[in-house]
Amino acid sequence: MGRHPTCGAFAEIAATNQALVAARAEVARLASEAERNRIARDLHDLLGHSLTAITVKSRLAQRLAVKDVDQAVAEMSAVETLSRQALADVRAAVSGYREVTVTGELARGRELLRAAGVVADLPSAADAVGPDQRELFGWVLREGLTNVVRHARAARCSVLLTATSVEIRDDGRGAAGGPGAGLVGGGKGLTGLRERVAAAGGTVEAGPLDPRGWRLLVTVRPPDSRPEGTT
Repeated sequence: MGRHPTCGAFAEIAATNQALVAARAEVARLASEAERNRIARDLHDLLGHSLTAITVKSRLAQRLAVKDVDQAVAEMSAVETLSRQALADVRAAVSGYREVTVTGELARGRELLRAAGVVADLPSAADAVGPDQRELFGWVLREGLTNVVRHARAARCSVLLTATSVEIRDDGRGAAGGPGAGLVGGGKGLTGLRERVAAAGGTVEAGPLDPRGWRLLVTVRPPDSRPEGTT
């Protein structure tokens, strides 16, 4: 005797339910991995700047201690503030709430460059940048300016902002060891930056300047020119 149609239907339903359970478990696993990757990327990018700033300001305070005690104390006070902010950044990254903006990163970058002895030619405002790009361009500034201080050995750094691009230039070592070298080698911070920019439908360009220095350029398409379904 053949199997009753009802039994066949129940068997198909059971098989479908098993497939759904397996699919849900896979989605949960992928979501968990994506969240871990997001946290790792955010922690790297957030703390990279904070720890670099703490190091630079601590060294500056040491140099000032022998000639300007008051200024040295002020720099160490700033180190304490940075430490507290770094802790807050860690908590924010884990909770999924990060506040990274162009305006905030311009202010942080200007202070970081000053402490490192780099002449900063940065915009005084970010009005040219639309709301959709303020967070992304903030991440670009954080990573790019941190790398200038870490690697470039530059005397001057400039930033140019438009509605669809952010460009960072320095007069440092360039291809011999400037911040862009990490782009070619795939450093973690710049790999994360590429991922952020790609997710926004943008591009990352980097290369040495003549006669010296490095240029990092991130460009995104205007909102009305993006494929439907992207943000």
